Amino acid sequence: MADESAPSPDDTSLTAVLEALDDPDCRAILRETAEPTTATELAEACEIPKSTLYRKLELLGSAALLRERDVINPEGGRTTRYERDFDNVLISMNEDDTFSVTVDRPQRTADQRLADIWSTMGDEL
Repeated sequence: MADESAPSPDDTSLTAVLEALDDPDCRAILRETAEPTTATELAEACEIPKSTLYRKLELLGSAALLRERDVINPEGGRTTRYERDFDNVLISMNEDDTFSVTVDRPQRTADQRLADIWSTMGDEL
C-alpha cells in the first residue's frame, strides 16, 4: 500500500482513493472533468455550492485523481482548470492479504508535462 503522506501521481493512497470514490459529489465532479473545467463550470454542472465544491476538489486532489492546471489569460491573471487524471483505477489484494491501489494515468506530451511544471511553479510564486 502507498504511503499516507501527500500523494504524487505515482504515490496514491488506497484510503484517499476509496474515500473520494465513495463520495457522490466527487463522482459527479469526475464525470464532468473529462475535459479541463473551471470551478464555476463544475459548480453549475454538478449543482454543488462552491464552498462544498472546493472541499471535494481538495479530496480528489489528495487522492491524485484530479489534476489542477493554471492557464495564463492574455488580458492578465490566470484561470484554474480541473481535469480527471486517470484512465483506470484498480484495487487489488496482494499476496500478503493487503489491499493496494493502482491508478493508470494517460500519457502526457512534452507540452503537457511542461504546462504541469509551469502551473506548479506558479503556485510557489
